[in-house]
Amino acid sequence: MAERVVLAYSGGLDTSVGIGWLKDATGKEVVALAVDVGQEGEDMDVIRQRALDCGAVESIVIDAKDEFANDYIVPTLKANALYQKRYPLVSAISRPLIAKYLASTAKELGADSVAHGCTGKGNDQVRFEAAVAALAPELTSLAPVRDFALTRDKAIEYAAKHDLPIAQSKKSPYSIDQNVWGRAVETGFLEDPWNAPIEDLYTYTQNPSVTRAPTEVVISFDQGVPVAIDGKKVTPLQMIQLMNRLAGDQGVGRVDIVEDRLVGIKSREIYEAPAGIALIAAHEELENMTLERDVARYKRGVESKWAELVYDGLWFSGLKKSLDVFIEDTQKYVTGDIRLKMHAGSAVVTGRSSTTSLYDFNLATYDTGDSFDQSMAKGFIELWSLPSKVAARRDAAAK
Repeated sequence: MAERVVLAYSGGLDTSVGIGWLKDATGKEVVALAVDVGQEGEDMDVIRQRALDCGAVESIVIDAKDEFANDYIVPTLKANALYQKRYPLVSAISRPLIAKYLASTAKELGADSVAHGCTGKGNDQVRFEAAVAALAPELTSLAPVRDFALTRDKAIEYAAKHDLPIAQSKKSPYSIDQNVWGRAVETGFLEDPWNAPIEDLYTYTQNPSVTRAPTEVVISFDQGVPVAIDGKKVTPLQMIQLMNRLAGDQGVGRVDIVEDRLVGIKSREIYEAPAGIALIAAHEELENMTLERDVARYKRGVESKWAELVYDGLWFSGLKKSLDVFIEDTQKYVTGDIRLKMHAGSAVVTGRSSTTSLYDFNLATYDTGDSFDQSMAKGFIELWSLPSKVAARRDAAAK
């Protein structure tokens, strides 16, 4: 039996062209592996056939939508994970899942190598290869686009010459990655950060400047997991799909950012993550009701580090796993309802309710009859500021 390489196949330009490049460069048969993580608007049967039409000896499609939602998106939500405070890790959290199936498929088929279609400039090359190294260190990772320095324009020409069935053209040279958590668009005229994005770039979100009535929903959480919307129980996947539509119709979730890539360059990216942005806003506000002050403050730093680790391709690292334990422990009281108003591109919390809330009306109210003893505040301030007062006296004496 001929040697094989398992290629992470998206159906796009780089991986479609990569099938032929891998065959030519290695002499190995190429098995295309497509993992369905909720690619909106993509027919996986079409993608399966496209891989065969591009020269793959076998084309495998795995439906991992629920696994992606339960085991990758939910932890991301619990972490309120936003890289550089804005990017909800759309592509970054799908890569370790795809790498997991790359490794397991390669083992099942007896292949000694896996491959991906990433360039040498991006983060995904690191995410795929670091994940494979953590899960199956005996496998070799190949990257035809990166290793052969094949540019996008050359790939387009190769596809045209070999009549490969792909959508990219010189008139529409965008690189697009999408899943149920969001959509990423880069390259083309967007590489000039002065160029404003055009409306044609967006598919997950409607134009937020168009006048429309607001949408209001109540999101219910159970220990940090979204479990119901307007009282109707849903799975995490169903919640995300529904919120993509409701928030997307209001233009929520558009992100235009110059981000710091792991490889050391800055890159301009356009993201759409309607469900992600809306649900993180709701979840974070419920934590404001239910987490102790010091836990909440400390968790903000953990969230930032967690997002950086995942962005940098270290989903399976020891530190990330340890932070997972901390984050999971913080969620035991994050249960309750959040009312969310979505309108004109924003998702705003307008109501909060929780049986495990630390908010005490009798302590918070300024009305007569409150249970907060204000007379204690004076002594508290004296003790709290005592170190500063002593230091100030020392500093004054030293002048």
